[in-house]
Amino acid sequence: MEAATSNPSSKRIALVSGGNKGIGLETCRQLASKGLKVLLTARNEARGLEAVEGVRRSGADVVFHQLDVTDPDSVARLADFVRDQFGKLDILINNAGISGVDRDPVLFAQVQEQVESMDVDQRVQWMKENSKETYEEAKECMRTNYYGAKLVTEALLPLLQLSSSGRIVNVSSGFSLLRNFNSEELKKEFDDIDNLTEKRLEELLDLFLEDFNANLIEAHGWPTGGSSAYKVAKAALNAYTRILAKRFPAMRINCLTPGFVKSDMSMHMGELTLEEGASNLVKVALLPN
Repeated sequence: MEAATSNPSSKRIALVSGGNKGIGLETCRQLASKGLKVLLTARNEARGLEAVEGVRRSGADVVFHQLDVTDPDSVARLADFVRDQFGKLDILINNAGISGVDRDPVLFAQVQEQVESMDVDQRVQWMKENSKETYEEAKECMRTNYYGAKLVTEALLPLLQLSSSGRIVNVSSGFSLLRNFNSEELKKEFDDIDNLTEKRLEELLDLFLEDFNANLIEAHGWPTGGSSAYKVAKAALNAYTRILAKRFPAMRINCLTPGFVKSDMSMHMGELTLEEGASNLVKVALLPN
């Protein structure tokens, strides 16, 4: 607290996970351009520092701190840094995420010239046909996209509560829609926010991984058609967002899809530019009270 007191700032403080490239980096740029102080975080320190230097060249007020969302010690160090340097946090954007599938970048490079002639459905179909899901990838997808976002959120919630305008934005995906589930019972469980608890939500994720490992995804009504783990992890993140919003009604807690953006996550097959996708995150982060 002493560091924050000795360096008072009237600027709002925004923290972005996975901020060293893609939508995360562009979100940092746009928030800084609107006068916020931005804490850009990334798992790889060298890449994070390089990204910060790039943003600073435009005169932006941005600082870096290392963050691996799957590492409790890394998350704790970040929370200590925010507390000591700023005394509070105004905006948290949980952007860090992984696809949960293996993709061959060489194969993509071979069809890159054809991408512009494909419509959205064709692009998604190509990605589906050329992506491979393994049990290890599925576990890591859950660990990063759901548990990682939750770990960071829980660590920073006390500092967000010290803000007069606390915001949490969880970056989700159109793949997370419950219409992708083939079981009506599962749809109801994920959607029943009046009764769904974090404990039950995580029991459902354990069930998914068990079914994945036993090749029972289709039989038990989980999403199929590729990226199953990603769809379930993001659906869980949506549900967790709604649980949080119910627990903390004074804060603005939302999840959104930035759209089908040209980024590493979409193998640059998306339709929207990074600027367009990031602007959607920024709009939600800066919603009025």
